Amino acid sequence: MFAYPKQAEFNRVLPKSKIYAHAKPGKAVKELFVSQIGEIVWKYKLSPETINLPARHGITEIQVFEIALKTEELDEDVLRTIDKAIPFPILFQLSHGDRIRFATSYKRPSDADSSKWVIEASFVTDWQPGRQERPPLPVALDLASLYEHLIRRHLPLPQRSGEGLRDHVARFTTIAAKEKECQQLEARLNKEKQFNRKVEMNAELRTLRQELESLYT
Repeated sequence: MFAYPKQAEFNRVLPKSKIYAHAKPGKAVKELFVSQIGEIVWKYKLSPETINLPARHGITEIQVFEIALKTEELDEDVLRTIDKAIPFPILFQLSHGDRIRFATSYKRPSDADSSKWVIEASFVTDWQPGRQERPPLPVALDLASLYEHLIRRHLPLPQRSGEGLRDHVARFTTIAAKEKECQQLEARLNKEKQFNRKVEMNAELRTLRQELESLYT
């Protein structure tokens, strides 16, 4: 998504065994790693030493991982496992053939224990051609504000005026939950035979859609 500075290059292959040792995934997730991932490269390290931005609000480094995929699809549990294993924010560049897509999770230090990280939500872009010109990193005063810019670039939801990043992400997750609730209610409505119950469910569906509309604007 961005043209990262040359001085931030790290270029270390990250063995899957290292991920397993820190995140301790179950057998099913390990099988996903084997079937879906070819190689993980720790490509860039964005830190005060490499891009001359000071740490702030617990953001001391931002990592960029390149992952060569064996398949077009990558299970969300795989990225979540990598995120759990690495105690820093991570940007993922996923490649398959001649195409690339980008993914990240909004991670923040826990309010209860700043040594632990909370993963609030994950975002994945559509596939795009791998060879294309990329913009430079957004202008920022520190790593925390840079991270905010990077997360917002992945968020498929426009920011409201004056909306903080945490609230922006929370609105996205609420929308996703309500959209899923709508889909489930529509499926039940299509199977419902009783007229009175269908009327109640239609009213409930209208309310959900109104709530969704208010969240989008």
